Amino acid sequence: MTAADAGSWQAEEEEPQGPVGKAFRLSAADSLSLGNALCGFLAVCVLASSAIRSLQDGGDFRPAPSYFATAVVLLLIGATCDLFDGLVARRFRASAMGAELDNLADVISFGFAPAFMIVIWGGFTNEVPFPVVLAAAAAILIAGVVRLARFACVKTKSGDFMGLPIPMGAMTVISIVLLFEPSVPALLAVLGVAWLMVSRIEYPKPKGQLAAVVLGWIMVNVAFLTFWVAWPEGGDLPIKIGATMHIALVAAIPLRVLFYKREQRKEASRIIGD
Repeated sequence: MTAADAGSWQAEEEEPQGPVGKAFRLSAADSLSLGNALCGFLAVCVLASSAIRSLQDGGDFRPAPSYFATAVVLLLIGATCDLFDGLVARRFRASAMGAELDNLADVISFGFAPAFMIVIWGGFTNEVPFPVVLAAAAAILIAGVVRLARFACVKTKSGDFMGLPIPMGAMTVISIVLLFEPSVPALLAVLGVAWLMVSRIEYPKPKGQLAAVVLGWIMVNVAFLTFWVAWPEGGDLPIKIGATMHIALVAAIPLRVLFYKREQRKEASRIIGD
């Protein structure tokens, strides 16, 4: 090996060290993404703990509302972190692995955690066969992973989201779990959420006042759920109202898009006819 070859070999070895070193520097936005992932992990731990404690007592397992409420609070906190990490990344310097961290955190908090919640919610009842519950949970997880992968590769012309964003999908699944007992219609609704996530329906990005409304909705739900955990005797009416409003919002957007496109087609046909 000549000196030139040795120098070239050393340069090739040392060249990647700069970018790799920079990639290991976490930014403020990365800290929020990691907080999102931690919230999702803790939510799963809370749900698993409810099952473990109940089975240790020797009785039939029935998910306690307080455990579900605690898990949902953690996921809502994770959603708040997810809402802010992009804003912080744009306002301050983002790291080289920010986008990857964000997607990985979303898989944990809004893919795996809701899927695990479905298993805990419907897997210990005689109303629905366990394989059906498992299939619905798997559909949410797979749809979430596909949704995130597509988001990283496909950009819409309007700049809006193609398909139901995974945080909204997770919150819709949670709303179904909070509102309904395990049943085939409820699981069909879960499958509908999975379909919306991988559909081509465009959902508007929360910007400006809409972002403030989304943040306000999250904080109000956190407050309601915290109240539910602390004072369960106060009833769960606020939670049911919030969950119903969320499902109505998620269902209304595709209907509004369909009506809007139909009006566009009618307008185009009228112009062509004239």
